[in-house]
Amino acid sequence: MSTTRHRPAVDAGELRRRVRELLDAHPPATTDRVDFLRARFDAGLAWVHYPAGLGGLDAPRSLQAVVDTELAAAEAPDNDPRVIGIGLGMAAPTILGFGTDEQRQRLLRPLWTGEEVWCQLFSEPGAGSDLAALATRAVRDGDDWVVDGQKVWTSSAHLARWAILIARTDPDQPKHRGISYFICDMTDPGVEVRPLRQITGEAEFNEVFLTGVRIPDSRRLGEIGEGWRVAQTTLMNERVAIGGGRVPREGGMIGLVAGTWRERPELRTHDLHQRLLRLWTESEAARLAGERLRQQLAVGQPGPEGSAMKLAFARLNQRISALEVELLGEEGLLYDDWTPRRPELVDFTGREAGYRYLRAKGNSIEGGTSEVLLNIIAERVLGLPPEPRTDKDVPWKDLPR
Repeated sequence: MSTTRHRPAVDAGELRRRVRELLDAHPPATTDRVDFLRARFDAGLAWVHYPAGLGGLDAPRSLQAVVDTELAAAEAPDNDPRVIGIGLGMAAPTILGFGTDEQRQRLLRPLWTGEEVWCQLFSEPGAGSDLAALATRAVRDGDDWVVDGQKVWTSSAHLARWAILIARTDPDQPKHRGISYFICDMTDPGVEVRPLRQITGEAEFNEVFLTGVRIPDSRRLGEIGEGWRVAQTTLMNERVAIGGGRVPREGGMIGLVAGTWRERPELRTHDLHQRLLRLWTESEAARLAGERLRQQLAVGQPGPEGSAMKLAFARLNQRISALEVELLGEEGLLYDDWTPRRPELVDFTGREAGYRYLRAKGNSIEGGTSEVLLNIIAERVLGLPPEPRTDKDVPWKDLPR
């Protein structure tokens, strides 16, 4: 007879009991915000599907909503995912999937509580859409890697303590096979962050210059030369994080336009009405598709379907924001503040229509360009033949640049 003991399944009732214990021991009204978040993590109620000891309880991912609902009802503080979305949506699942026990124990707790902000050092001036063509080099020097190169479009780099970084470690290999994946300390010597002022007047994006930055080999994720495979975990989670967020019916940008339509009958025209109806229907279809995607995630890992959600998100945001500006007429051309600033988050719903219209232009670039996502959908979802790639088996050093 087997002597293997199985951990009892964690159900919704058990999670509610644990939430009550957390609230009794750490009343939100009298507990410091960070202290409460640390206690929540330690209780396994941060992301319940993660392993015990790493903020979770090995519970089904679908039960996270039980915890979130109970804590929201108690007016408990959250970790403000809008500010730390890169850490939560991209770095954490990659660290969980490829990190060592030491890396997980050191990095996941302050990542989740928001005490340490993360950024993503992937795209480069010469390797945006063709990310695998990146030229940032990492050369082994004893127990360290010495990194030199430039990254671009780096959200939150001006706030970040840590970065997920991919760099070329073997130029003699074809471009996809000579890359390794690292964790970079943004406070280390040789890391320089410069703001990139955007069309909105803000600079949430940055350029990052890496000059002789030394990264210990202990901060490598995955095997040497396996960086592209590790990066796929990051990229698939990134697209779900950007395009697959939960919103209520008529939530987000379509809700703002619909509200203006109801409150300002003098702005209405037949043409604008028809466009609003089409966009409302498409937004609802995208919302329901996102719910189905989250149900799939509850029993597995994100796949290429997340690319379709991110593509739909970008297209809808741009079309809805354009409709809003037209609906408002002269009011839609107003803009509150062109003062250069480096914000902590992107707030689509807290600003005026002009900001939403301008900021939405970036949605089709960040998190994978729409053109790249169309290729992914065609090849990995629809099963269409891939485009011919003459550089697939050519050593990176021999590629024309």
